[in-house]
Amino acid sequence: MAGSSYGTLFTVTTWGESHGPAIGVVIDGCPAGIPLSAEQIQVFLDRRKPGQSRFSTARKEADQVQILSGVFNGKTTGTPLSLLVPNTDQRSHDYSRIKDCYRPGHADYTFDAKYGFRDYRGGGRTSGRETIGRVAAGAVASLLLEELGIHLTTYTRSIGPVQVPASTYDYFCIHKNSLYMPNLEYAQAAEDYLKTCMEQQDSAGGVIECVITGLPVGIGEPVFEKLDARLAQAILSIGAVKGIEIGDGFAASASLGSSNNDAFYIEGNEVCKRTNHSGGVLGGLSDGSPLVLRAAVKPTPSISQPQQTVTNDGQNTTLIVTGRHDPVIVPRAVVVVESMAAITIADLLMTNMTSQMEHLKKFYK
Repeated sequence: MAGSSYGTLFTVTTWGESHGPAIGVVIDGCPAGIPLSAEQIQVFLDRRKPGQSRFSTARKEADQVQILSGVFNGKTTGTPLSLLVPNTDQRSHDYSRIKDCYRPGHADYTFDAKYGFRDYRGGGRTSGRETIGRVAAGAVASLLLEELGIHLTTYTRSIGPVQVPASTYDYFCIHKNSLYMPNLEYAQAAEDYLKTCMEQQDSAGGVIECVITGLPVGIGEPVFEKLDARLAQAILSIGAVKGIEIGDGFAASASLGSSNNDAFYIEGNEVCKRTNHSGGVLGGLSDGSPLVLRAAVKPTPSISQPQQTVTNDGQNTTLIVTGRHDPVIVPRAVVVVESMAAITIADLLMTNMTSQMEHLKKFYK
């Protein structure tokens, strides 16, 4: 299988299966000298681990990270960072009844068609538990970015029909509700909606929003490695994400040039924008404004309603998925979106060091 690595200079390779002994990640290209401990990475992993509320799977995993290499005396050494998280609460027998069926909405059919083999125990490499490695790497990338004054704020913008208006955002509320919404009133409405979904043995999707502040101007490469293009690749590589937009996104298609363009003005010696319809990206390069991206997350495909499907020997059948599944993926995916954005920004920052001769002179002279 190809495609388990992401990045050019800050390179992340995830490994492991949902019901294997462990999940992990190797980070190559991490600079030496970043203060790093397992506790700092654990803060990120705790945001995605299961069993934290009635709206996540009942699978009980501590998701305790172990640093195997790349850290000495509390700082990164510049050598590959290897991080491991053991799987401790597998219940593979939950999947034995459906091992010959293709679950609707999952990668069972496509994986089997491509490789002629699949790990039916929770999806193997296509399971949401693969994102543990991404989040662990994202924690490291975020610490790197914080050293440069770059900060990411990520939250649930909507669940089903319940969307928090931007005018009511209160970022202090994000970690005060289990859905990570920036408004407690709308979080309660979303919880009520999810309760109805659960009573109907159904699931819900939603939208995650990520705002990145402190980005210098000019991050990204203007052709195939555009900042927004790289972010799109990173975010769409998350299993449940079906769409991404930057700034006004799809709403820009219904706008006019006169209203969609962001006017410039000078404040001191700095070029500023009066609006931010572009979401902080112009021509594939960061423009110094807050970068705003949104990821559309589909409803959890594992539901307890009867669904029509087929077996791997070509028979029609009806399937009811049992076991432990999230009625909504969105809250646990918030930190995954943040992590992939952080990894992408860290990688492009390193690439950007080669953009001008002056940068090399400052470094080597």
